[in-house]
Amino acid sequence: MKYTFLPNTNLQVSKICLGTMTFGQQNTEKEAREQLNYAVSQGVNFIDTAEMYAVPGRKETQGSTEKFIGTWLKNNRDKVVLATKIAGPNTVFSYIREELNFSKESIKSAIESSLTRLQTDYIDLYQLHWPERKTNIFGIRNYKHDETEEWSDNFSEVIETMNDCIKEGKILHYGVSNETSWGLMRYVEESRKLILPKPLTIQNPYSLLNRTFEINLAEIAHRENIGLLAYSPLAFGVLSGKYLEGKMPEDARLNLFPQMARYNKVNAKKATQLYFDLAQKNGMSLAHLSLAYLLQKPFLTSVIIGATKMEQLKENISSWNEKLSDEILKEIEAIFEKYPNPAP
Repeated sequence: MKYTFLPNTNLQVSKICLGTMTFGQQNTEKEAREQLNYAVSQGVNFIDTAEMYAVPGRKETQGSTEKFIGTWLKNNRDKVVLATKIAGPNTVFSYIREELNFSKESIKSAIESSLTRLQTDYIDLYQLHWPERKTNIFGIRNYKHDETEEWSDNFSEVIETMNDCIKEGKILHYGVSNETSWGLMRYVEESRKLILPKPLTIQNPYSLLNRTFEINLAEIAHRENIGLLAYSPLAFGVLSGKYLEGKMPEDARLNLFPQMARYNKVNAKKATQLYFDLAQKNGMSLAHLSLAYLLQKPFLTSVIIGATKMEQLKENISSWNEKLSDEILKEIEAIFEKYPNPAP
């Protein structure tokens, strides 16, 4: 396994991070433990979860992922770097907390609940799952301003709260997720003014089908030393190739949860076929091609992989040692020029 450091820290993390959002919905607790044990045995020491998981979010399964991890974690805490998240405003998830916002009360309450479920005294990396304000996230291409929006600027208050939690030892570091360049830079600039810790990471989608991170967030990542934690690197399984030729496995995520159609668009399918052909031509799986491409990016801290089956997990983890030649990289760019960001 290859390792790197969370930016600006001495905390070493594996380049492959185990994503866990299937625990409690598509995976049982027994299966979750099997995945965790295998991942650690292969050198993975980084685990990512969230208070709203399992996915898709439902009242009946909310918090189940953290609970599953917690029963395993109480005997394995020293083996992993643990990341989790607080949910932002969304009426769909009103069952999580009465006030879904990033007020001091909400953040501290969410942290305490996660610590209880995870059966641990501290969280290594605590993340804001999505912004409080209305902006273009979760596949929305363009920003449209809402003049009726009631959100008021509270970046400094959030940073101060995170600093309080760090001082209390509840969390060690914090990061953002599904954030835009404007939001990320506001956190950076406010932290400078306050002389307080800035976000160390940004967890955003990044894959061969969605490279929007490169448009301007990549520059911020480089210049401000903020690491990308890439989620959906296989585009909900699309870049495993299992949906090619119109296939739709019964237990596949896009079949079970058709509302998650972000990566199931016409041009995404066409691009996927070309990436598949390229992988086959070079004697590798599409999954390995897709993950290896991300792992070679200098702004990337870790790729978050998730799987429902052990064979998928084993293949994904083994991608850490794959190296793409300059010729393959050129061919990837040619496909990207033909189908740029078909699934943002």
